[in-house]
Amino acid sequence: MSILTIKGLTHIFDSKVLFDNADLTVNNGEHIGIVGLNGAGKTTFMNIIAGRLPQDSGEIKWLSGIRWGYLDQHADIDRSQTVMEYLRSSFNYLYEINEKLEQLYCDMATVEDPDELDKLINRSSKMQEYLDNEDFYDLDSKIKKVAGGLGVHNFGYDTVISKLSGGQRAKLMLAKLLLEDLDVMLLDEPTNFLDLEHIEWLRKFLDSYKGTFILISHDTVFLNDVCKIIVNIENSMIRKYWGNYDEFLAQHEQNAKQYADSYERQQREIKKMEDYIARNKARAATAGMANSRKKMLDRIEVMQKPVSVEKPTFDFPYTLAVTKHMLEVKNLEIGYDGKAILPPISFEMASDTKLWIRGTNGLGKTTLLKTLMKKLPAISGKFAFNVNSKINYIEQDLQFRTMEYNAITFMNETYPKMSQKDIRTQLARVGLKKELTTKAIGSLSGGEQVKIKLCALMQKESNFLILDEPTNHLDVNAKEALFEALAEYKGAIILVSHEPMYAEKLCNDIFDIVF
Repeated sequence: MSILTIKGLTHIFDSKVLFDNADLTVNNGEHIGIVGLNGAGKTTFMNIIAGRLPQDSGEIKWLSGIRWGYLDQHADIDRSQTVMEYLRSSFNYLYEINEKLEQLYCDMATVEDPDELDKLINRSSKMQEYLDNEDFYDLDSKIKKVAGGLGVHNFGYDTVISKLSGGQRAKLMLAKLLLEDLDVMLLDEPTNFLDLEHIEWLRKFLDSYKGTFILISHDTVFLNDVCKIIVNIENSMIRKYWGNYDEFLAQHEQNAKQYADSYERQQREIKKMEDYIARNKARAATAGMANSRKKMLDRIEVMQKPVSVEKPTFDFPYTLAVTKHMLEVKNLEIGYDGKAILPPISFEMASDTKLWIRGTNGLGKTTLLKTLMKKLPAISGKFAFNVNSKINYIEQDLQFRTMEYNAITFMNETYPKMSQKDIRTQLARVGLKKELTTKAIGSLSGGEQVKIKLCALMQKESNFLILDEPTNHLDVNAKEALFEALAEYKGAIILVSHEPMYAEKLCNDIFDIVF
């Protein structure tokens, strides 16, 4: 049964045609992954079907009565609530029924008319039965099961949301959405702020989910595990493929080759007809045939030229460290407000160490990196980088001084001595060309914003890279290009990543963050 029908979707964003007369049908129970290159329009597509962004033309029609929800990591929520209050709000309708039921019990105590009392008893009985069927009295247990699976319980249920980081709020919003027992979930990059343990829990949850979900993710392993259908956004079109991500890749490659062959055949035929018309239109004896060919040519629906995708290029210039010992961490306690969140941490790194910081709790890795970068004070213990170390650092949160900047302005401010030509050349290397360089950063996709940050890192020599989830938001091509650059980098690397296949291939050492 179709629950979402999209017909003739057309949408232009900032002069770029994202969708051109595109169609899609979503059926009940389908587990769908949305893929496409950075800037193809994946998040825009989600915002359109969620009714948050109007399409220029076309029809978006949900089946009547369908309950759906959207995970938007940038959404603003009431930060005065506690974690538990926010999670309980998933069941506000049940709490409202319970309040009405309690009021009925109060009313029953004062009613003297037997008939009226019977009505109230009958009504309260039905309400009580509904609450029992919905497991109302076990809601906290249900909440804590989901919160525990995603690591939300580590925040503390009485913690006020305003004290949570952006990543922690994203986890909290995901937990609330999963608790709502919806017919359809729209999930935009749900694994971005999850650790390996929590990604595995979410994988099992989604795999057994009886409803429909539409999921954007650049984690191809995760897509393979949870999605049975892949929807590809490419060349302003939306195309549905049956199978997991690997099966999609094989089908897509075959389709792309067939399309390219058909395009070349059509171009040869068009050229042939144009040559014939040019040669024969002026001759009386053949003008009729030439005119006939011209009419045939005008009726041909010309295929669009296949778009060749250029892989971005990353390169992090290395400066010699002249030492083997780059970092020593000894009995370091990290945390907030003078309170340690983990046992003391100790490890050492050499000049060629590529260290994967791995953890299952969701509370320590970013805090450790911020402490090493002196953005947070250490609780106790010590750490020391070699005096010759030159560090480049990229944070997990995509923070810019203002989102009204464009990429050129950001690079100008970061490197005032760079010429406009050099800035444009460097941005083009990472895949940001022409109009993308002059758009407001806030209007760019997450992947395009990450590329700006990486481009800035490429302009400064270093012998130590500290990278907090650098692959978040990057498409497959960009992730491959980044891996190649990091693999060739001669200096030390600290990497926080929730993608084990990526981290295991790159790193030669692992440090586990544990309680």
